[in-house]
Amino acid sequence: MAQPDWSHWRSFGAVVQHGSLSAAARALGLSQPTLGRHIEALEQSLGMSLFERTLAGLKPTETALKLYEPVQAAQTSLAEATLLAEGASAALTGSVRLTSSTAMCHYVLPPLLYDLRQAFPQVALELVPSDSVENLLLREADIAVRMFRPTQLDLVAKKLGEIPIVACAHERYLARRGRPASPEDLRNHDLIGFDRSELLITAARRMGFELGRNDFAVRTDSQTNMWELAKAGIGIGFAQSILVDATPGMVRLLPGLSPPSLEVWLTTHRELFTSRRIRAIYDALSEGLGRLLVKASK
Repeated sequence: MAQPDWSHWRSFGAVVQHGSLSAAARALGLSQPTLGRHIEALEQSLGMSLFERTLAGLKPTETALKLYEPVQAAQTSLAEATLLAEGASAALTGSVRLTSSTAMCHYVLPPLLYDLRQAFPQVALELVPSDSVENLLLREADIAVRMFRPTQLDLVAKKLGEIPIVACAHERYLARRGRPASPEDLRNHDLIGFDRSELLITAARRMGFELGRNDFAVRTDSQTNMWELAKAGIGIGFAQSILVDATPGMVRLLPGLSPPSLEVWLTTHRELFTSRRIRAIYDALSEGLGRLLVKASK
């Protein structure tokens, strides 16, 4: 039996994980035809079919599912080897991949990254705005700014502070509809909230008043879209205090209302923490975000 190319195994693992050639191709940054050729070549090398072709996508055979476990373990081992090699690097050149929530990446980090680029012009920055949890072990990101305490093993994590969440609206909306005097008044206003997530509903319940999905006149699961809708004067939203205070026309509402604050954690894999390049960016982000959060808490 010919020894299959590792890239074919990698493509195989992505298809099993994501369920289709198109989704796997997006995850690996390859074209769909290339991924299809990898799967065909792997099947030819092994002398067996690994997937059933269905209208819903590619369904792995029982044998494919058994093969997936050692392939996944091998991929993890290679990722660990890469981390060890990266951590031994003393170069202050190359790239650093940074991920955080969409709101943080779009509205909070850019001014800090401006300072980073001046301090470390030889380090390229790759940004991944995402509200999902990126995998640091598999190098989907080198450094992550999390809005919760990371629980993954083998991570270096540092709590930088907390960002208060406040009710807010634009002056245009308030001029048209007036200000709510109490949390109960929110039901008489146009609220901006999540579509499928119950995060705001749960937070309201913890603060002692009930809100349901139908109480939100405008709904979206995009945090950045929620913020832009509030800035446009469409309704009352809930946002990070540092965004509200820095945006002309936006007004804090209901000072007695205290939604749970967002914890801000800076994290990287412990093997990467010894890389001069990544440590430099990590420390600079820690200092810059730390100052910002101290200001936000006042």
